[in-house]
Order: sequence, then structure tokens, then C-alpha cells
Amino acid sequence: MSDILRIATRKSPLALWQAEFVKTQLLQYHSHLQVEMVTMTTQGDKVIDTPLAKVGGKGLFVKELELAMLNGDADIAVHSMKDVPMTLPEGLSLEVICRREDPSDAFVSNNYGDLDQLPINSIIGTSSLRRQCQLRSIYPNLQVTDLRGNVNTRLSKLDDEKYDAIILASAGLIRLGMASRIKQKLQLDVCLPAAGQGAVGIECRANDENTIKLLSPLNDIQSSLCVRAERATNRHLQGGCQVPIACFAKLVDEEKYIEMIGLVGSIDGNTIIRARSSGPASKPEDVGIRLAEDLLAQGAAEILADIYG
Repeated sequence: MSDILRIATRKSPLALWQAEFVKTQLLQYHSHLQVEMVTMTTQGDKVIDTPLAKVGGKGLFVKELELAMLNGDADIAVHSMKDVPMTLPEGLSLEVICRREDPSDAFVSNNYGDLDQLPINSIIGTSSLRRQCQLRSIYPNLQVTDLRGNVNTRLSKLDDEKYDAIILASAGLIRLGMASRIKQKLQLDVCLPAAGQGAVGIECRANDENTIKLLSPLNDIQSSLCVRAERATNRHLQGGCQVPIACFAKLVDEEKYIEMIGLVGSIDGNTIIRARSSGPASKPEDVGIRLAEDLLAQGAAEILADIYG
């Protein structure tokens, strides 16, 4: 077994935090390891002036990392699970879901304490179609506009007064030591999160048994079950990472069962369909697929077809 493990990671502050977190966890279980960072800039990092939905979705943040593993230049890649496409390249697998951080979306503003305080026609920034459709549905008098870039870039644009407020993932702010910037954590009935939001995943070559063995202690079973259910919903809807699909799973009844809620919405917020599902925690994908089937029965396919054009 090699004593060197190479982590492919983006160069953004949050990506580097996640990679360092995984490195620290690995060294706790395998003190003999030498863990190296293989940093790179992805296409998603380069194209920052165009909405992700128009340039290929969030998969643009992981392709270079996956190629590094397939080419033997790295052994694992660390991802925000909400950025990982629902279908992985042949030869790669998601072996670990680390313990999930707060999955909520965060309202961030320098002048207002929550969404309800925003005056009519306030400018609120987010490039997530999922967030946009939910915000427009509840707050039609706000101007919801695109906002790209890493966490620090988005906060800088807010601080430069280009926006009255922005929406970010709570988990990213917490991990970067910026929890004080959160003015309001949005409730699930206001802004349902993306599949896998708040969870860090570790991808590696599917046939690399040594690496898979090294990674196994880092897997959080409870988080893994919930994220698997959520990704099954998105996959069954044939949705990418950058579509107005939201879902959230939680374990209940002494963690024997999974309960899920989900939605699909039009970008303008005029149409949002919702569904619920539950089932044994031992079959998370089945619970997720049932949720997707309910959404499809209500017309989700037609909504998504309009968005895909």
C-alpha cells in the first residue's frame, strides 16, 4: 500500500478548506500517510461571467479533477456534493460522504436582517435556478439577478453595494469561518436546498482498492443515506446540478426510515410542484425515486423540458 495519497482540488478557498479537512481526517486514521494536494483551476472557475446553466452546469467544477484521477495524476478528489453531476464517468466512484454540515441556504446582507425586510425592487443575487425559482415564487417584488464566483467574490460584490442581499450555502460560510455573515438561515418552506447540499464527498478510481480502504473510516453512514436518496431523486428526474430541482432527506424513527421532501419549479417562480416520500433507510435510492415519480406525475417533466429548451 502506497504511503502517498494525492488529493485533486480546486484552488478556491472553500475547495482548499474541504481538501485540508479530508487530509486531516485521513491522517487521524492513517498517521503514516503522506498527503499531497494537486491544485487546479477548472472550467467552472474560469467562466464567471455567464450563468452556469448556459455553459454546462456545475459539472464544470469537477471534470478536470476527474481527468486527473483517470490519468493517474491524483488518487482522490474532494467535492461539494451539490456540485457533483448525478452520473459519474466510467471508472470513478463516490466512496465517501463525510458528515454533513448545515444544509440550509443563507440570507446575507449588510443592511437588512431577513428577506421580509427587503424593500420592493431590492436586488438579490444568486445564479442558482433552484434558489431563483423559490425566491420569485414567494417574493415576486424582488429583483433576483445572477451572481457568480466563489464565496469571497460574491461577498465582495455585496460589500461593493452591487446587491442588497445575496443567497449562499450556510455550510460554505460556516466552514470558512464566516458564519457571522449569515443574517437568516432560510427555512425549508422558503428555500429547499439542492441535493447533497452541505455534504463533502470523496471520489476515487472504482478499482483502487487500497485507496478505498483508506477512505472508508471517513464515511458518515447517516449523511450518506440521505445524500444517496437526494441524488436518486435528481438522477431519476434527469436533472443536472444547475436546474430548479430541490430535495432534502432526513432520518427518522431511530434512523430506521427516511423522510423526503422535494420540488421542481419554473424559473419565473410561477409554477412550483412539491412532493413527499418516505421509506426504509436501508433503501435510500428507492425513497428518492418514489419522490421523483410523484413529481413527474404532477408535471415535472414538462417544466424541466421547457427549461432545457
